[in-house]
Amino acid sequence: MNIVIIGGGPAGLMAAEAASAADAEVDLYDAMASVGRKFLLAGKGGLNLTHSEPSEKFLSRYGARRAQIAPLLASFGPDALRAWARGLGIETFVGSSGRVFPTDLKAAPLLRAWLRRLRQAGVRLHMRHRWSGWDEQGALCFATPEGNRSLQADAVVLALGGGSWPKLGSDASWVPLLAARGLHIAPLQPANCGFDVGWSKHFRAKFAGHPVKSVAIVVRNGAGAESWHPGEFVITETGVEGGVIYAVSASLRDEILAKGVATLRLDLAPDRDVPRLTHDLSRPRGKRTMATHLQRQAHIEGVKAGLLREVVSKENFADPARLAAAIKALPLRLVAARPLEEAISTAGGVPFEALDERLMVRALPGLFCAGEMLDWEAPTGGYLLTACFATGQVAGAGAAAWLTESGRGEALGVKPKA
Repeated sequence: MNIVIIGGGPAGLMAAEAASAADAEVDLYDAMASVGRKFLLAGKGGLNLTHSEPSEKFLSRYGARRAQIAPLLASFGPDALRAWARGLGIETFVGSSGRVFPTDLKAAPLLRAWLRRLRQAGVRLHMRHRWSGWDEQGALCFATPEGNRSLQADAVVLALGGGSWPKLGSDASWVPLLAARGLHIAPLQPANCGFDVGWSKHFRAKFAGHPVKSVAIVVRNGAGAESWHPGEFVITETGVEGGVIYAVSASLRDEILAKGVATLRLDLAPDRDVPRLTHDLSRPRGKRTMATHLQRQAHIEGVKAGLLREVVSKENFADPARLAAAIKALPLRLVAARPLEEAISTAGGVPFEALDERLMVRALPGLFCAGEMLDWEAPTGGYLLTACFATGQVAGAGAAAWLTESGRGEALGVKPKA
């Protein structure tokens, strides 16, 4: 039996490995010149493979799709992922944040070892093959440097990514191809993304690129419940991005979609409460400037002081109680999410409701989907990669099992067409 994998990211490579382990012949096709490009880029600052936190908390990171992701992680979760890396000769460690990294922090050694093992298992890689859909006979069509090519396959696993990294191959070109086959696609949206604020010229010129550290963000979900998220983020030319902003980007994005704007509240002094800040700021400042007073009494300076000046009126600056309240809950008005191509990841895609437990499209037997092209999202911190690996493992093994059970593996094969 022959299984075709389209897409050479973590989900596609894991699907290839799982299918090959089930004795399938596996051909993997990718539009780029090499596989794993987004994987390598993600590892430039230290490859965050997964997270060590308890299962319940880990699963909560998948929000509305927790129920669909849970059985996939039960099949191939964080512990299995670390054991898998160890089998490639890559040891991992748990960082102070609970995130899990390779001991050398690099992605390239892991990818090289993985590709070596895949090739030894007989997986065939075909680069610069851009999938363009199906022909009238149901054959897969590819555009290659040597011209157009079409072929038949026993089963197909699509692992084509979302739409957030077009330069690395995740350009969402698969959306109209699946829609043309009658498959509903949840609209793709940016996830783990930055937001536009609309800074003043003065603030933008002075603070763009500055990190805002030791803060917390308070956001309110659709049900009105508030959640508190400590961390840090970065001021950009247009607004905010990074760190704790990514952690709450889904709720902020959805609020903008529903209301046109979103408001987050920024705690600039998480280690102090309002009464203490009010008391400290009420001390006479004498001839000292307000900037010096803020720095001495509230440890507010630099970009934090700039944020206060950007949002708080002069009248409230003169009132210690109001200033203390602003320091603890500074409202930032977000007017738009940054474009999809700038996002770390993608929300939306092929809905789980269209798939069976093996991630096969119910209406298109023999077609499986995996990775970020599925309709789920998660914050950074290892959750994205873990679920991509898990969906690939389930889809690859599922394709092989489906072929074995249906008996199609003995009757069909890859048949190149002129």
